Amino acid sequence: MMRLTNDQHFPTITALRVGGGEMMLPQSTTGKWAVLLFYRGHWCPYCRQQLMDFERALEQFHDIGAEVIALSVDPLEKAQETVTKHHLTFPVLYGLDAHDIAQKIGASLNEDPLYLQATGFVLRPDGTIAVSVYSSGAIGRLAAADTINFIKYMQH
Repeated sequence: MMRLTNDQHFPTITALRVGGGEMMLPQSTTGKWAVLLFYRGHWCPYCRQQLMDFERALEQFHDIGAEVIALSVDPLEKAQETVTKHHLTFPVLYGLDAHDIAQKIGASLNEDPLYLQATGFVLRPDGTIAVSVYSSGAIGRLAAADTINFIKYMQH
């Protein structure tokens, strides 16, 4: 299975955003550090915990010039429910094609039901990968405090 590696340019992904519009990554984050959190879905307690962890630390991410973006295969209704229930204020993208994204980024795929396993990336302002974290199951993912400290380290 193909996996993206450090210093590789992140592939272009365009997805719809909860609240309207769409984002094209990594182009939408050019000039900023970006944290991309591909989460399994609204139903996953580990994903909800991760998303809430990043929401609580969002001001710290903004202080270091970083943007947090979450992405999933969830349909609009479920992604909106996740945003509303957990008061998420960072962009949440939805409706990803699981097979297409798995092929582009190397995420592990669950076939039945169809979803992407948790995968996280920290992108430099030029859209290259500073670090990637691949999970093949429920656990093993980026944590907000570690990610903030990693970005601070890379900036200096």
